[in-house]
Amino acid sequence: MNVKRWVALGIATLLVAVSIIVNSVSAAFSTDFSSWLDDYEATLMNSMTTSVIEPGDVTDRIAVLRVEGVIQDTGSASSLLGTTGYNHGFFLAQLEEAKNDPSVKGIVLSVDSPGGGVVESAEIYKELMKIKDETEKPIYVSMGGMAASGGYYISAPADKIFVMRETMTGSLGVILQSINYGELAERYGVDFVTIKTGPYKDILSPTREMLPEEEEMLQEMINDSYEEFVRIIAEGRNMTEEEVRAVADGRILNGRQAIEANLADDYGFEEDVIAALKEDLDIPNAEVFEFTQDQSLSALFGVKARSFLGLDIETQLISKLITDNQAPRMMYLYGEQ
Repeated sequence: MNVKRWVALGIATLLVAVSIIVNSVSAAFSTDFSSWLDDYEATLMNSMTTSVIEPGDVTDRIAVLRVEGVIQDTGSASSLLGTTGYNHGFFLAQLEEAKNDPSVKGIVLSVDSPGGGVVESAEIYKELMKIKDETEKPIYVSMGGMAASGGYYISAPADKIFVMRETMTGSLGVILQSINYGELAERYGVDFVTIKTGPYKDILSPTREMLPEEEEMLQEMINDSYEEFVRIIAEGRNMTEEEVRAVADGRILNGRQAIEANLADDYGFEEDVIAALKEDLDIPNAEVFEFTQDQSLSALFGVKARSFLGLDIETQLISKLITDNQAPRMMYLYGEQ
């Protein structure tokens, strides 16, 4: 057997092993213990604390809300495995708290994200619009190293958007991807048995080629989400839809290009954005703070497990497999995270 055949056989074996691992761990997380941890996390969500960034007048405050990492609701999987990153439920709770707190006079949305799920991005957008419509509290965006795709989607309704020259933004559009290893499996005699109730029930199956009519169905879905993306940018940035489409072709932009395309307003680091909001609101002595979350039992469990087993990298890889590969989904996402 030559080297190429050994490599192909190894890939096939790896695919089977990954499938077994994902199914086994997913089944373990569907137990009553996982449900109990979800309830525990929900309880902690209601007892968030704050951390002061700049001391000042507690009756005039600016809340800094951070979106860091892929915008995706991973449930309890990440916390169980001790991984860190974006927590969708906690971020939505921060938005609600900032909206209802009368001492919060303005919000700085700090975004350092390649984007994420279509649904999660839409949820954040809806809550930001509630803040604008119901309270008229200004929202300024501070873009970090990356604020692309869904990262821009959630920034679009802001009153002002600040970038760094080195910021990577843009990637305006929608993507849906899946992997197909049907030919590889067939070459080595791996047979997939599928019993379904309709011809399209296994659409985007990794074991067969996509039919032309299936591609049309999915393209129509993608186009609907894209049109909504365009509408949101046009409305938030006071642009025509034609102006938005001129740059909403998936291209990546740096800070200068974003300003020239009217997708951002000015340059500035986070401290500059905070200073600008203080000045515009005429509250120079405002306290600046961010929300923090108490260390949860599940996170402590993850830390202990990693310490005992010495499997930090391995557990994070398993967590990624569970959260990223359960099923193909539409994403406002730039690159592979």
